[in-house]
Amino acid sequence: MQGRRAGVWLELLRWHKPSGRLILLIPAGWALWLASAGLPPLPLLGWIVLGGLAVSGAGCIANDLWDRRLDPQVERTASRPLASGRVSVPEAVVLLLLCLLLAWLVVLALPPAHRPLCLALAVAALPPVLLYPSAKRWFGYPQAGWALCGGFAVLIPWAAVRGSLAGGWPLALAWAATLCWTFGFDTVYAMADRPDDRRVGIRSSALSLGNRAPLAVALCYGATALALAGAALHAGVSAAFWPLWLLAAVLMQQQAATLRRADLPASAYGRHFQRQVQLGGLLLLALIVGLW
Repeated sequence: MQGRRAGVWLELLRWHKPSGRLILLIPAGWALWLASAGLPPLPLLGWIVLGGLAVSGAGCIANDLWDRRLDPQVERTASRPLASGRVSVPEAVVLLLLCLLLAWLVVLALPPAHRPLCLALAVAALPPVLLYPSAKRWFGYPQAGWALCGGFAVLIPWAAVRGSLAGGWPLALAWAATLCWTFGFDTVYAMADRPDDRRVGIRSSALSLGNRAPLAVALCYGATALALAGAALHAGVSAAFWPLWLLAAVLMQQQAATLRRADLPASAYGRHFQRQVQLGGLLLLALIVGLW
């Protein structure tokens, strides 16, 4: 019984779906390697991973709490624990508070000199993480809210390494790359739900952009690759960075081009999301090799 209950809790946190966790941790990896100009301290790497899991779990619970009455009306989300009644609202709130507590403890474990700024950034990230799910009720581009949340995955690791946000172009461009990439892949994620979202009155960038959505995604991926290339160039990467970067950039555009097909099944959008995890990881590998 306890094992089954733990499985439902993991499902609520989405920790049973590694793609969604990695897609948040990859930009954190970009920031860690750029800020460290090479291999970051391994204990710090571990704390950032743990903190990322805690924050992503909190975001997923907040999303499901906001949408617990909408999710049963959408095919992709109808079986989620809160929507299906397998987890109660008080239970979900307790898990949310535990995730936030874990994230706070991670901040306290960071180097003391860097802790105040990291704590300030974590507090600043809290309202967007908890409130962005409401944006789909009143804003035509709620994916921009999630992109803003993703931006903190760059700022907090950078502050954890440097103790400041005085990162110049590498920091600014890595942050911009993260915003563009997140908006792009989250727009694709929303494309699968367009019929249900239109029916129940949920807004999304996929609906707002309409037929322009594939072009917007392609532009986002192009901006991501160019911004990260600029960050890497300013950080002094070696020539080993560029072949892997070019491969990832080309494959991102190839993936965006498939979105123009009118006969795409709904499952194709989920596969696209997983593919972006791989390509974002390839960009991280390019940075690791280039800064070795």
